[in-house]
Amino acid sequence: MALSSADLLNVVKGVAPGCTATEHHGDLTLQVGKSELLDALAELRDNPSTKFDQLLDITAIDWAKPGDRYEVVYFLYSIANATHLRLKVAVREDALHVPTAVGVYESANWYERETYDMYGILFDGHPDLRRFFMPEDFMDEDGTPLYPLRKDFPLMGIPGSLPLPPKD
Repeated sequence: MALSSADLLNVVKGVAPGCTATEHHGDLTLQVGKSELLDALAELRDNPSTKFDQLLDITAIDWAKPGDRYEVVYFLYSIANATHLRLKVAVREDALHVPTAVGVYESANWYERETYDMYGILFDGHPDLRRFFMPEDFMDEDGTPLYPLRKDFPLMGIPGSLPLPPKD
């Protein structure tokens, strides 16, 4: 039995009163604050009516705008209820820290490492936060770490790092 959007919102509002919901084409997304994230994830996993027992993925979105430039997105699934849910947390460019979800969902370990490597978002308390795809020394000339999925990453790559094919 699929859960209604109102039921899910009520469950999360019990631990995250600031939670807001949006629905697009039948897909529910809940937005919570950083301080409410772990409580919301644990409640969604442990509540007998929701049973979101799988964390399918974590990623980020770079909106390239002032203020809350990034969103970290958690994709959850409840086997018992056959229900998908997205949970989002806004992240400011000047405060790229989010608490780790490894204590709630062990699979968050790899997903958080990937998100850190591609976007530079730091997951506080992560047991082994390091690069996942890119080399540890992936930096520009002045030593600033580079994150390839940020909107400000050069579209043609790092100038001078690879020769371009000759023009015909």
